[in-house]
Amino acid sequence: MISQFLNTVNRYSLLKNGEKVLVAVSGGPDSLALLLNLCSLRSRMGITLHIAHLDHGIRKGSSKDADFVRKIGKKLGIPVTAERLAGLNKRKGSLEELLRCKRQDFLIRTAEAVKAGKIALGHNLDDQAETVLMRILRGTGLSGLSGIAAKRTIRGKIFIRPLLETSRLQIESFLKRNKVRPRIDPTNRKDLFMRNRIRRHLIPLLKKKYNPNITGVLAGLAESVSCDYEYLEKISRKNRGASKKIDLQTNSRLHPAILRLRLRQAIREIQGDTRRITFRHIKELEDLLFCRKTGSIVDLPKGIYAQKSKKYLIFHKRLP
Repeated sequence: MISQFLNTVNRYSLLKNGEKVLVAVSGGPDSLALLLNLCSLRSRMGITLHIAHLDHGIRKGSSKDADFVRKIGKKLGIPVTAERLAGLNKRKGSLEELLRCKRQDFLIRTAEAVKAGKIALGHNLDDQAETVLMRILRGTGLSGLSGIAAKRTIRGKIFIRPLLETSRLQIESFLKRNKVRPRIDPTNRKDLFMRNRIRRHLIPLLKKKYNPNITGVLAGLAESVSCDYEYLEKISRKNRGASKKIDLQTNSRLHPAILRLRLRQAIREIQGDTRRITFRHIKELEDLLFCRKTGSIVDLPKGIYAQKSKKYLIFHKRLP
């Protein structure tokens, strides 16, 4: 597993000598394997580690995970920053989406506080396959099929995933050989989130009835599409002009593949990402661009909307 870990680090240039890395550690198998593998690189690469743990506070006994992580940090000689969320009972919208945003905010804030340039996450090969399948079921294009990125910059911080080419089985075997007993989140055994349902029911069905290597196939699809998508994005960004508006005359003559990328890029510019943007939204925007009259509006998720003027398709964000 360590060999696979190093291959991924080198292949995607995830780490540099002497860097400080914030490691997201839940106490579960993936994050513990990530932490231990990064520890093995401390002397070799001179990297400095800091652990971040976020207690979501949505299940009984979750505070014990934080205690477990603090003990691991003390044993390994790594400082720990832990925080507990509160007030989630007053939430609006998707709990899964809310927790993702809260985690991201916590990690970026902690990385800034401890002056870490990289944030390491424990996503693995199986997570990649589940993500691709989940996006297919929800409706997606090349962007969604490209899956989870091994390296991505969000709000000025570089998020890295050194375990992305390592399977869950390899991780479990690694921990067993090293006699490490992780914390197990009982909610992972429940069908609370769509990802859990895919992991517990759909993936096993696909393995049994269709392809025993379905996780490898889906992860390979993500890698292939990611490469193609990155190239198309570079082409799309050339001479695009103002980032939050689309020139009607120029862009109406583009190939649909490039036009759709430019629409996504405009949304990302104002929203920060294209989460929850489906193929249906893109088709609505194309209809707005080509068929609807001046002044027409298309509403998008997260308070974003696009309005057609005489010369442009302009993207806006509604005030709270």
